[in-house]
Amino acid sequence: MGHSHPKIQHHHHDFNPERDAKKLHKACKGMGTDEKVIIEILSSRSSDQRQQIKQKYKALYHKDLGEVLKGDLSGNFEQAALALLDWPWEYDAKQLRKAMKGVGTDEAVLIEILCTRTNQQIVAIKDAYQKIFDRDLESDVKNDTSGSLRKILLSVLKASRDQGVEINETLAQNDAKDLYEAGEGRWGTDELAFNDVLAKRNYMQLRATFEAYKQLTGNDIEDAIKSETSGDLKKAYLTIVSCAQDSQAYFATCLYNSMKGVGTDEETLIRILVTRAEIDLQSIKEKYHQMYNKSLAEAIQSDTSGDFKKLLVALLH
Repeated sequence: MGHSHPKIQHHHHDFNPERDAKKLHKACKGMGTDEKVIIEILSSRSSDQRQQIKQKYKALYHKDLGEVLKGDLSGNFEQAALALLDWPWEYDAKQLRKAMKGVGTDEAVLIEILCTRTNQQIVAIKDAYQKIFDRDLESDVKNDTSGSLRKILLSVLKASRDQGVEINETLAQNDAKDLYEAGEGRWGTDELAFNDVLAKRNYMQLRATFEAYKQLTGNDIEDAIKSETSGDLKKAYLTIVSCAQDSQAYFATCLYNSMKGVGTDEETLIRILVTRAEIDLQSIKEKYHQMYNKSLAEAIQSDTSGDFKKLLVALLH
């Protein structure tokens, strides 16, 4: 699983897991913790390298590095550091479990993760979920959501999106017509067509479909979704649409929303930076700057503080 990544941003050249493990051990020993060392190592190693450090740490000290950090750190800094010690798909699995456990469900998290991941990522998340919690992700989602939201989430969980990049114009025309007839063209929305198209077509194909929809109806698909659906279903559909259109812009918007207004949604900040770090964080940064006329680093610096801030900013480099 870990070897299918494109170029890894943070691959540390002169990497020595034993040296890193020893440095971390020293940083957590005795009086006071050396946060600087923790930030330096966690932020400048790839996911794969952090796994090797964990294994080495365990071999040398017979302790779990995550447990040690948990005992030594606190708050958002601790959350972010621990997130970095998981494979991204394990972290996603844990976030999904957390979103469903206990009273009430955090639908926004379910939507943000499930509606934006590739087939390969969904499969990895399902496996991790099964391994870590000994539970089936699909059954949990089924039991924890209802109605139309449940249907679209179960559709994307099937991980059956076309993997190609080819565009079939005829299919785009037909899908656009189906979407029109299922939505604006009738009383009430028939979600079947939407779920089918949005969960199965490749992103290039979806763009062609949205283009055809606009030519056919004069409306943007987003406007149609906004006028035809509401609540979590609307959020899920719009998430898939904006990921198909420009997924970096989608994540830039999520980051912006997590920091605007009073208070910061640190969990979203951590989740996006950690899970996109080796996929497209650099492009998300560029997109953020373009959209908001401010660098993501500046935004994070003015919205967070202390070691948490230092770690997030270090992750951006």
